[in-house]
Amino acid sequence: MPEGCVPMADGEYEVVVMGTGFTECLLSGLLAIMGMKVLVVDRNGYYGGEAASVNLTDLYKKFMGGDSPQAEFFAHMGANTGKPAADRDFNVDLVPKFIMAHGNLVKILLHTKATRYLDFKAVDGSFVVKKGQVCKIPVTGTEVLASGLMTLFEKRRFRNFLLYMADYEESDPSTHKGRDLKTMTAAQLYAAFSLDKYTQEFIGHAMALYMNDEYLNQPAIHLIEAVQLYANSLTHYENAPSPYLYPMYGLGGLPESFSRLAAINNGVFMLNRSVDEILFDADGKAWGIRGGNEVAKASIFVGDPSYFPSEMVQPTGQVVRSICFLDHTVPNIGDCGSAQIIIPGSQCGRTNDVYVSVLDKGLEVVPGHLCVAMVSTKVEGHQNPVAEVDAGIQLLGPILQRFDSVVDTFGPVGDGLDNKCFISKSYDETSHFRTAADDVLDLYFRITGQELDMSIDPHVPQPGDY
Repeated sequence: MPEGCVPMADGEYEVVVMGTGFTECLLSGLLAIMGMKVLVVDRNGYYGGEAASVNLTDLYKKFMGGDSPQAEFFAHMGANTGKPAADRDFNVDLVPKFIMAHGNLVKILLHTKATRYLDFKAVDGSFVVKKGQVCKIPVTGTEVLASGLMTLFEKRRFRNFLLYMADYEESDPSTHKGRDLKTMTAAQLYAAFSLDKYTQEFIGHAMALYMNDEYLNQPAIHLIEAVQLYANSLTHYENAPSPYLYPMYGLGGLPESFSRLAAINNGVFMLNRSVDEILFDADGKAWGIRGGNEVAKASIFVGDPSYFPSEMVQPTGQVVRSICFLDHTVPNIGDCGSAQIIIPGSQCGRTNDVYVSVLDKGLEVVPGHLCVAMVSTKVEGHQNPVAEVDAGIQLLGPILQRFDSVVDTFGPVGDGLDNKCFISKSYDETSHFRTAADDVLDLYFRITGQELDMSIDPHVPQPGDY
């Protein structure tokens, strides 16, 4: 132990987790229920890190140079209600993401029983943009027939694709119809069904949730599995309007629920605690952390990239996000108060997609007359990154208040097996949890040497059953 230092809390742990973002808190809960002694520290005084849910004052301070919103600002946000808005009315995600109802994150939540601390609602709709028009992703036969996404003949071809996808079982060759989807590419599978460019786009980007068109040259089995996940997620609510779920009062409830889970299993959480140094032995293996004159020892260290030396992380790009308050429903999404809108990159002259997430009072994140929309994408140029979300901003109509950010993203240089430092990836531009959940599962495998049991039935109860 460095000279003059004293033990931090109990002093010795099996795992030290740095940061309370989604990934870190999920891992802390998973490792704690395995019986590991876990310490979680965060430099902030709140849960969630860069992906926290914040009130209006904290949002204003973060984006407006440290100032607090003035009384007239609260009055403005409370217009048409007869009283000013209050901080307690706002739970705004800095990195909003929806949860696929049949996806890996739900399985992790159910695996740990963290759902006992959360209440979910189905997101009202899922949309894709075609030729500048916002179109609903059809979820029923009636919607397919009425959809403006496809011509009549294209709808028949799309139906044939969906029937093939629904019947396909990797273990049953009779369902393959003579196709080897491990060697056939996604592009070749589309061609086999004569699907046009626009149908390919909404299947690949809005259903399979690919972030660009690189998947077209990958084995078609991955596309089928992703579309099957989308379809299965629609079965968890009767007459589900979309395959997505969202926790009431914002995503900040996720890390908080896992902090409770870890605490029940003898985990220790310390907010407002800086990590000034990660301590390594002569062989380059981490053995402790130092914050001020306090040291905590452990054999495994987990954290987001900001807690580790620069030589242990590598840049992966930039993400631009715009948080926008509106006093009206987003045009062209009907009566949906919550929605995901995906703009395929090719529809707006880009390589990467633009994502729009819309949330309203029904999810207890804003006052009743407002909604909040987040527009995000990966930065492709550096002249004016904020302008790269313009395609999404144009869908929103008049904006009451807008908060823009451009953040650098990072990933680990190594796998952590040699130095016992397991580093998560920065949150990407997507409006769903697919990549974040994959990162949790990958880190869990590297830390424990075993796959997390994902055979649990991911059925999600109806509202009120939690």
